Amino acid sequence: MSRLSNIVIGILKFIAFLVFITIVAVLIWLSTTSPRNSCDQIFDSPVFVLFFILMMWIATVYGVYFREPCIFCVSSLVIFLLLVLVFCFCIFALVITNKGAGQVVSGRGYKECRLRDYSNWLQKRVSDTKNCRRISSCLKYNKVCHTLQHSNLTQAQFYEKKLSPIQSGCCKPPTSCGFTYVNATVWQKPAANTTFSDADCNTWDNDKNTLCYNCQSCKAGVLAKLKRYWKMDAIFYFFIIGFLVMYCSMVCSAFRNTEKTMPSTDA
Repeated sequence: MSRLSNIVIGILKFIAFLVFITIVAVLIWLSTTSPRNSCDQIFDSPVFVLFFILMMWIATVYGVYFREPCIFCVSSLVIFLLLVLVFCFCIFALVITNKGAGQVVSGRGYKECRLRDYSNWLQKRVSDTKNCRRISSCLKYNKVCHTLQHSNLTQAQFYEKKLSPIQSGCCKPPTSCGFTYVNATVWQKPAANTTFSDADCNTWDNDKNTLCYNCQSCKAGVLAKLKRYWKMDAIFYFFIIGFLVMYCSMVCSAFRNTEKTMPSTDA
């Protein structure tokens, strides 16, 4: 039985090593890819919590291998509490990103997003003055409209172009404004006394440093990108939770078996 337990522990260590390397690689990707390093850092997912879970996971394996019950119990408890925290985040992320989707515009190859279509929590966060200023500055710094500014597209080509949610919301005025196309980032407004139903029409400016960076549609474009990546994160985190629950159950079983097979130290 002792030999069997050692074999099981060896297999668990090998699996732990492979999965640990895989998860760490994915977590590094999640924390360093441009979508997460760009303009939605105010909505960062708890990647650091998962790194801490992995450290506790290593401590758990150490406790089993070297038969240290205190290390095993403490690290297992911490893992359980952190998994509950990550699970709550996943549910929260799925709930608040459930609403909101780009609207198809007739005769256009792109969609347009509306801020009011997203959850109230996201609307408040992205509309906060400090966050709004930070996002706008980040979009300008990353030159999200740069390719459009130098595209030399005709009107027909532009209308057929598939724009990202951020390009659609930040680099051009909403279609409802009825502006006349000059080029991808320059549009001619109607007469000065024209009244617009959409406030973004008044916010738009042909200046390359202004455009529609302060528009509601631009905020909606940021949220559209955020929605996609938070859903990806939630699915990945659910996978980690499921694996760690299953793995920790196996580790606990192996730990109990090693405890049973340890020779008694009683006289």
